[in-house]
Amino acid sequence: MEDPEESVMSREDGDGGFMTWQEEDLVARLPGVMRARKAAGLDGLVGDLQAIVINTEREKLEAAVAELLAFTGLAIDEHFSTTRTQAYTLRIPGSPAVIVKSRLAGKNPFLPFNQAEKARKLPNTRLETFIFGCRDIDAYCEIQRERGVRFQTDEVLTGPDFRFIQTVPSPYTGNSLGFIEWTGQGRSFAPSGAERRPITLEKPGHSYLANIGKLDHTATRVRAKERNAAILEFLSLTNYHFDFAVFVKSLNSITSVARLTDDAFAMVFTSGIAPYREGEDAGPTENFIHFYGTRVHHMAFSTDDIDAVFAELVTHGMEFLVKLVGSREEGLKQTFSMPFPHTMIVNEYIHRYEGFDGFFTRSNVEELTRATGRQ
Repeated sequence: MEDPEESVMSREDGDGGFMTWQEEDLVARLPGVMRARKAAGLDGLVGDLQAIVINTEREKLEAAVAELLAFTGLAIDEHFSTTRTQAYTLRIPGSPAVIVKSRLAGKNPFLPFNQAEKARKLPNTRLETFIFGCRDIDAYCEIQRERGVRFQTDEVLTGPDFRFIQTVPSPYTGNSLGFIEWTGQGRSFAPSGAERRPITLEKPGHSYLANIGKLDHTATRVRAKERNAAILEFLSLTNYHFDFAVFVKSLNSITSVARLTDDAFAMVFTSGIAPYREGEDAGPTENFIHFYGTRVHHMAFSTDDIDAVFAELVTHGMEFLVKLVGSREEGLKQTFSMPFPHTMIVNEYIHRYEGFDGFFTRSNVEELTRATGRQ
């Protein structure tokens, strides 16, 4: 394998793009990871995404929830607290839930990942955890512990509606993966002994919010040299598969997509092609990591009538990193909001037109990647 510090492009691919040393390495290692996952008995144990968990500073919790109520289709389903956490669960039919919480006590295991220059001002704020369904959590834990996976607790946690465990934060992404086996019909994320609290925050009555739908994907920014490790780690912990990557050489960026099925939530990883070097050549992806650290950059929401939604969002005060990119003829339109001040997360709004059988287009990826540099 070529030294990543010395080589950016190793060979041309058949699509007019190029394949980097990362992609050659990933293609070589993928079959072994998938075979090992199957041999261990993990295939079929982990399903689709059930929820994401966003942690905020204590004084910003309600403001963070209010932002989501105002600019997505999500509505509050439950509000609860324990001695250690206060949390809101937001839902929309057919979508993973969004849990927004703040720690009231205890150590923050994600704190080391929040020390980059522009992240220090909100040291407890990030999208921390992705929670996936699991049909046999005891079997899953036993297998993964034998494979060296570390969890945050020794025992599986129980609640009225679930059994749950989560990994320690990944050294490559700063994200944790949680696994939940549902045992009750309520599908509540409140743990045993949680206090139910009143819901006082109201969702605005804007009609266009009904056109903002499910969580489509999220994108985590990872360093060029750790891109493959991050992807392979995720595949070894879930039943997802690597789907494809889009290379934007001019911006030193690779966007990689892992999927469970075509209709399920997609996990996206964006990295540099070459490692960070100070100056313009670093590109927006590696520059983002330099200033904010490895973290989830954006959450993407499926959107109907995106032109009207975009216009209404502007009218109601949303600012954007980029105007709408793409077209009906290309089959896809997308845009990025400015990062929200209370979560540091960007909202993406995405509309795939009827008949579009892809996930992204190369031109849209390039425009959205470039927009990241405006943060």
